[in-house]
Amino acid sequence: MLARAGLRVVLADAGGDRDFRIGEGLPPSARSLLSQLGVLPRVLADTHRVSPGTLAWWGAARPHANDFVFQVQGSGLQLDRVRFDAMLRDAAREAGATILPGAHVRLRNAAAPFRLTAGTAEIETEWLIDATGRSAGLARALGAERTRYDGLVGFYGLIHSDADTDRDGRTMVETTEAGWWYSVLLPRGDRVLAFLTDADLVNRAALLADHGLWHALRTAPNLHALCGQHGYRPTGRVFGADAASSELTPTAGAHWLAVGDAAAAFDPLSSKGISNAIYTGIKGAEAILAARRGDEGAMARHAEHIGDIHRVYRSQLTAFYGMERRWSDAPFWQRRIAGA
Repeated sequence: MLARAGLRVVLADAGGDRDFRIGEGLPPSARSLLSQLGVLPRVLADTHRVSPGTLAWWGAARPHANDFVFQVQGSGLQLDRVRFDAMLRDAAREAGATILPGAHVRLRNAAAPFRLTAGTAEIETEWLIDATGRSAGLARALGAERTRYDGLVGFYGLIHSDADTDRDGRTMVETTEAGWWYSVLLPRGDRVLAFLTDADLVNRAALLADHGLWHALRTAPNLHALCGQHGYRPTGRVFGADAASSELTPTAGAHWLAVGDAAAAFDPLSSKGISNAIYTGIKGAEAILAARRGDEGAMARHAEHIGDIHRVYRSQLTAFYGMERRWSDAPFWQRRIAGA
């Protein structure tokens, strides 16, 4: 957005090359954002898998289906995140941005013009955008603070089957006493298997050990049966990640702002991560362009808007967790349904 407006933009990308990245669900509502960026045709033409909806064992023993076919925007997508992210970088480069791959950023001063090192590059910039994810490293170096609302963590890995019989592209969700699971069929044929719980309620070492997550799947009988039906077995290592709801305060200041998970991070249950990253990226660009035109309130409004988004989200999340009452005496659920 900024490069297309004629600004000189440097994107320092420390992500590096990956074979797999968690965060694959793109809801139908994200299509309008991709269209605004001008990349929707490229996404639809790529090798991502159409997602017809969700199937959730949540609040009852029988599953509830949410079919995207009834939504105006159409189907969602299960993304190959590595390809999707690479496409977005290519689009930024084509718009005129300079991409610095594998470049970790270090901030050398705390006021504009900002001076940074990005890998071997020395950069001076009038505007600084923190898109570093949940770490919000740049914004915290400028004095911002992170507020966490829960202790949610995720453990995830890939499972593989040689049977090639699984065709269900829906996101599968199942609750258990200690948290909840989800599984998604990826475009390349493997499934993501993920377990969400609180950090203090789980033996982290056991889940990260060989086949630890796979053995724990027995607590989710419906997903366990699905995986058994299609002959899935674990492949590769298990990863752990912060999945808590959190937000930055403030999310903008003099000549800087935060976007995506750096500004506000969401429980994976909400499926808001990718959409929020794109949306706040667009809004962040608009705020900078407005400020450059002399709008002195642009940064403050950006910060206020993100705060409003996160407040509404937390209210909705509490209500959704409150729908599951079968384990109301268990610590994980007690913490989430107290205000529901």
